[in-house]
Amino acid sequence: MTDATKYMKFEDAMAELEQGLPPAEGAGFLGVNVHPNDAKLVLIPVSWEATTSYGGGTSKGPDVVIAASHQLDMEDAAFGKAFRVGITALAEDATIPKLNKRAKEAAQKVILACEQRTEAASDLRYVNDCSLQVNESVYTSAKQWLAKGKLVGLVGGDHSSPQGLIQALAETVPGGFGILHFDAHHDFRNAYEGFKYSHASIFYNVMTSYPQVTKITQVGIRDYSRDEREFMQNLGPRGECFYGRDLFRRKAEGETFKSVSADIVARLPQNVYVSFDIDGLDPSYCPSTGTPVPGGLSYEEACYILEALASSGRRVVGFDLSEVAPAEDGNEWDANVGARLLYKLCGCLLRSQKLC
Repeated sequence: MTDATKYMKFEDAMAELEQGLPPAEGAGFLGVNVHPNDAKLVLIPVSWEATTSYGGGTSKGPDVVIAASHQLDMEDAAFGKAFRVGITALAEDATIPKLNKRAKEAAQKVILACEQRTEAASDLRYVNDCSLQVNESVYTSAKQWLAKGKLVGLVGGDHSSPQGLIQALAETVPGGFGILHFDAHHDFRNAYEGFKYSHASIFYNVMTSYPQVTKITQVGIRDYSRDEREFMQNLGPRGECFYGRDLFRRKAEGETFKSVSADIVARLPQNVYVSFDIDGLDPSYCPSTGTPVPGGLSYEEACYILEALASSGRRVVGFDLSEVAPAEDGNEWDANVGARLLYKLCGCLLRSQKLC
């Protein structure tokens, strides 16, 4: 992550981006190192994936996405020169990768015990404790930067990573906010495999812990349990889901995607947090993610919804991008897509705030 000794003058960073110069060694997001005090939007990297239960590698997501962002061109057809506002990735809390390594080892023992219908109680307690420490680290960082008037996004890691940011915003945003959630999964499982802060439990935790989250609107869901569907139904007006099957059928039967997108955005409250699990996309865009599911949105469809949100008059208060993982053979496709989507999320937030 960014080396604080290599921060650039804001004007110099903007000039490099305008000219499209190759990034210097150790460069941060988009290929420059903007000091957080000079940036309007700060990104919290969270290299965490202890509770992943299928494919791994998402703890490397922040590093590979930021590295891939060096190849982006800065002019965006929808959001113009969003970079001019100042966007920077913070230095990561150095304790998180250490916790991730130890907790992941313990979690594998818990998962094995679960498969064998036994228990690994001490390992489970350890993983849950480490997860809580990660949440508290993210919460503390987010509260610090929000108090300084910064906008905050997060780059995971698995989908449990943003809980601390959501908590900080719940305590900060007047009137609360809704969540626009892109994913293949509901993430409504209660302590999945015993892990209280599982990647599969993030929105169970959010919706049962933070009443300031007035609604969750999910898009692209296509793999879920009966309990999760019932949890969504029991949310009543606080929950709404545009299932992947229903989205496909609406398009197949002649409805325009413009109409579908307008319907999604119309269900959102004035303040919106965007949570984007990369497996919400068709897995051809993210084949290395931990739990890929056939179907899903195209990249352009996802961007179309973000652009519609940004132009709707609603206010995006924060976002996360999670579950990007590098390919085992070193292929950078997932990171390339993740970096472009991250810049779109930045642009969506900044345009909604009338900053670009």
